[in-house]
Amino acid sequence: MFEAKVTQMTAYLLNKSSGTMAYLKLMKLLYLADRESMRLYGTSISGDHMVSMPHGPVLSQTYNLIVGDYDEGGLWGRWIKDEADYQVALKVSELERPDYDELSNAELAVLDRVHEQFGSMGRFQIRDYTHDHCPEWQDPQGSSYPIHPKDLFLAVGKSVEEADALVANLNEQQDLGRIHATIR
Repeated sequence: MFEAKVTQMTAYLLNKSSGTMAYLKLMKLLYLADRESMRLYGTSISGDHMVSMPHGPVLSQTYNLIVGDYDEGGLWGRWIKDEADYQVALKVSELERPDYDELSNAELAVLDRVHEQFGSMGRFQIRDYTHDHCPEWQDPQGSSYPIHPKDLFLAVGKSVEEADALVANLNEQQDLGRIHATIR
């Protein structure tokens, strides 16, 4: 489910951007969408782990997909392709709402808002924006380290009590997801 959801998020944003985008910019748009979803709904869209890296905050497993660590037969490999100069592009065209079946209307609305607000920025402009406006990101000095959900919740204006409750809810969701995965 993770790969399908992130692929659909990526395709949706690429579709709104003429089908091609610098992967640094894409990574930031995806991060900002998850961040906004957590602010609004207490949960991310992708379900990915957030990490601080030298070029700002990223979604860990999504980063791996973007830089080419994927199965060609999977949804990412069928819908998304690598391009020269650190670009990614859509392999498919004419995607419509039914193609985004992993994404709710609320999640698509978050992607729309993020694209509207940040889609016109260049890759380094959006990178700098995340450095300056996402206090949960800390410069890892050439390495990477996790961004704890509580830090993100506090950064987007939640109180300590709200952040603790939201983290507890996320932990319960992850536990249920693991149980559900063993039943399949």
